[in-house]
Amino acid sequence: AKSFLSPLFSFPFSLLNPPKTLRSLSFSLLRDRVMSNTLALIQSNASNPKVWVVIGVTVAGIVILAETRKRRIKALREEDFGAFVDRFELLPFPPPPPPAAKQSLSGLTFSISDAFDVKDYITGFGSPQWKKTHEAAEKTAVVVTTLLRNGATCVAKTIMDEMGFGITGENKHYGTPINPLMPSNVPGGSSSGSAVSVAAELVDFALGIDTTGGVRIPASFCGILGFRPSQGTVSSIGVLPNSQSLETVGWFARDPSVLCHVGHALLNLSAVTQRRQRSFIFADDLFELSDIPKQKSVHVVRKAIENLSGYQTPKNISVGQYVASNVPSLAEFCEKSGKSQNSAETLRALSSVMLSLQRHEFKTNHEEWSQTCKSFLGPRFSSDVAAALRTRYESIKSLYRVKTEMRATIQSLLKEDGILVIPTVADPPPKLNTKKKNSLNEFLERNYALSSIASMSGCCQVTIPLGKHGDRPISVSFLTYYGGDKFLLDTILEVYASLQDQADIASTLAPVTDSNGIEASEVMKEKGNAAFKGKQWNKAVSFYTEAIKLNGANATYFCNRAAAFLELGRFQQAEEDCTEAVLIDKKNVKAYLRRGTARESLIRYKEAAADFRHALVLEPQNKTAKIAEKRLLRKLTS
Repeated sequence: AKSFLSPLFSFPFSLLNPPKTLRSLSFSLLRDRVMSNTLALIQSNASNPKVWVVIGVTVAGIVILAETRKRRIKALREEDFGAFVDRFELLPFPPPPPPAAKQSLSGLTFSISDAFDVKDYITGFGSPQWKKTHEAAEKTAVVVTTLLRNGATCVAKTIMDEMGFGITGENKHYGTPINPLMPSNVPGGSSSGSAVSVAAELVDFALGIDTTGGVRIPASFCGILGFRPSQGTVSSIGVLPNSQSLETVGWFARDPSVLCHVGHALLNLSAVTQRRQRSFIFADDLFELSDIPKQKSVHVVRKAIENLSGYQTPKNISVGQYVASNVPSLAEFCEKSGKSQNSAETLRALSSVMLSLQRHEFKTNHEEWSQTCKSFLGPRFSSDVAAALRTRYESIKSLYRVKTEMRATIQSLLKEDGILVIPTVADPPPKLNTKKKNSLNEFLERNYALSSIASMSGCCQVTIPLGKHGDRPISVSFLTYYGGDKFLLDTILEVYASLQDQADIASTLAPVTDSNGIEASEVMKEKGNAAFKGKQWNKAVSFYTEAIKLNGANATYFCNRAAAFLELGRFQQAEEDCTEAVLIDKKNVKAYLRRGTARESLIRYKEAAADFRHALVLEPQNKTAKIAEKRLLRKLTS
């Protein structure tokens, strides 16, 4: 038997328990070696029955070995959720002697994406081929050293999308980190492992890279906080670049105080907090991209800030229209796409400029290596790299011009006290290994449209978890002006507890939909409409009020309640509701008509006439407005 077995098992047994990063390759070598030897043995000894016994034992051994390997890898992935590519321990700097202040991050642990240099380790950039063709780092990245100096301990490098491309978090070579909230779905990327390590409570916080959403999107999908600082404000020395004009070091945390402590350390911020006014602006057009009920997003934020000191009455805006009106250089990219410059197409054009910039800068940084090694990349990312290498632009300046105008536009909108509220993502996390190219492209297009606002303006943005809708996580994002990082971090500390309270309340409200799939607030509105038609004015007011409690961002609910108030002769309340409706929707003709009616009844003819004129601007043929304007003109002249 020995003479038959020896050719089958003439392989190095060290392959049975190789290092983690070699397991897939080692097992393939083992399997191929055994199978080739088995075939050779059959050919030379086919008539010998002992050979078939040995072959049966061999095949059984391979099956057992494969199952053992599978279970070992599963156990390792369950242990760290597949987040880590390298484990180590970088101890913090010794604390300074008294009376110096205590290190702000003392006792905390963190992980870093595989784009950050650590002395004596090869920075892998999410690619085994990159790791194979580069030397170990001579120095540790400045941001990592800063965190060590502030008392934190670094324990691991994490898996990321290859070369920093993509927002799904999938990696063909190292495996995709497991999303703790939705294990069958992607964790988001590019900083997938860092997000997972925080969400799974393996570390207290983690560093990642955000170029086109690489911190914001995985934070949303994993239900944690994620901060993208103003572009260029955190050191990038010792960090592998993908696209330096778009990317920035970002960080994840579960606790808002930890998020802020990390921010203060990396941005070298003052600990002094000054009381400031804050003006929240809700991006109505962007929330239309999301299928999360507004009572679980917009309404939660509105309720959280309504009783806080120093917060002005929220405003509403169409970001796409505002950008189209204030970023003239973007028009040529809309025209190239052959589509009109409406809100959605404006943001798609903006995201296309963002991706063009990324490709151009990646090519500038890594063209020589990519040309040589692109065949070793995963299929999805090799196409990104190939697109980058094919990049040819007549005028790169036009891309940078859009970026410059975009920063000025956001500064103009938000000034020094504005906070723009948007959905972080438009869709739930896709299923792992999604094969449907069209649905994946649509997912990328919709989410790049959202992420392009901060990436192209360079402003800071924070992702805030707001519980769940069904089994999927909910989040919103706050954006503020370039350089307003401390202002945004202070805001998070102020509102976070109230946001979570309101999110909890929203989760316990009546079911979002009825048995026919209609949103609960819409059910209340329809009941109000039925009561109104039956001339049950008070009952109608009650139903519309319930609809507003469920979704305070719908102008129709306020406008309909105003109509009921008018029938009851409660003109002051009708006016207030119409004003609220106009704040939400500046083109709501009925709101102007009903407010004009209320103001006329309150003998405020000049204001009433202005409302009816505004209605005619929006709807020139409106008979009610024409008659009312003439009537009020007579009253004013008499």
